[in-house]
Amino acid sequence: MRDGTAEKKAQSGLNARLKSFADAANGIFVLVRTQANAKIHLAATVLVIIAGFWLHVSPQEWALLVIAMVSVWVAEGINTAIEALVDLVSPEVHPIAGKIKDVAAGAVLIAAIGAAIVGLIVFVPPLRNLIVS
Repeated sequence: MRDGTAEKKAQSGLNARLKSFADAANGIFVLVRTQANAKIHLAATVLVIIAGFWLHVSPQEWALLVIAMVSVWVAEGINTAIEALVDLVSPEVHPIAGKIKDVAAGAVLIAAIGAAIVGLIVFVPPLRNLIVS
């Protein structure tokens, strides 16, 4: 005879997973709602997706574009979390806190430059072909 314990555990596990996804989605909304650079990344993401469809990029090029876009979003999210944590533990101005924030922001810049280079590699040849045709 079953007492329902396994089903209750499975249900609570499922609820915990769903809550963790909801919390993560909320984190993305907070990122976009509160960070000016995330809004720029969102606009760039939309433009890249539109350009990719318009220029009929290959599946391999899509993979490069997605990796580039995701790397920027991940870097921005980590940077935002680091900045919030630094503000929490060091609300006063401190040179080490400033260095931590600068390094985290630098990581976003590196990802964004890399993504821009990928975009140039993928989009310049078909754009050049459109102009020459």
